[in-house]
Amino acid sequence: MPEGATPGANAERPAGETRRTVFVAIHPEHPSTSLVDALVAAGFRPVPVADAAAVVDTEPEGGWALLVVELGDDPVTGLALARRVKDASPVPVLVVAGRRQAPELADGSFDDFVLTPLDPDEVAVRAARLAIGSVGAAPQELVTFKDLSLNLATYQATVGGTPIDLTFMEYELLRFFVTNAGRVWSREQLLSRVWGYDYFGGARTVDVHVRRLRAKLGEERASWIATVRSVGYRFG
Repeated sequence: MPEGATPGANAERPAGETRRTVFVAIHPEHPSTSLVDALVAAGFRPVPVADAAAVVDTEPEGGWALLVVELGDDPVTGLALARRVKDASPVPVLVVAGRRQAPELADGSFDDFVLTPLDPDEVAVRAARLAIGSVGAAPQELVTFKDLSLNLATYQATVGGTPIDLTFMEYELLRFFVTNAGRVWSREQLLSRVWGYDYFGGARTVDVHVRRLRAKLGEERASWIATVRSVGYRFG
């Protein structure tokens, strides 16, 4: 396991509920708390790297999902690192830049970027899109419920044939609901199964994501996610 990784995310998970750890290299070695929190909340495991050599030397067995480079106070070093990694490996690169640094992004030595102040949902979506293509997504698979379709390879969701825009964790929660329809889950169980055992967010995180999912599914389908009073939620 790479230095900086925290074991336990997949420990003691019941049979059938294995969740792959998705490692993300992150530079600099001491990134901002807001960036780390956004990646962890999105289901990634950030591992700090000092330079391009460390990206190679500490690469996990399954490979990096992506490299996230936060420019911070040293954009020259950050962009140089992004360029070296892009030239030498297939690892996609996401750059995090301040708005005043936007003109420095013109060289395109990366795959995508986000500007600060960070929106955690934007970080999740952009990182997930890059990660899907880098970690060997399985052949196209679909999970369906009535007229809802979830594509496990592209992280796309459609209702009645119309795409719906979901954040990474909204998609993960909906996928969990669909693949475990009919059973009641407490908020604590959902936090453990969807966000991971090492996620320290409160139960309100689940309520917020359920509320967003209901809104995006639309009035006719919002009832698919039923509230079970004093317990949690049931899908279907």
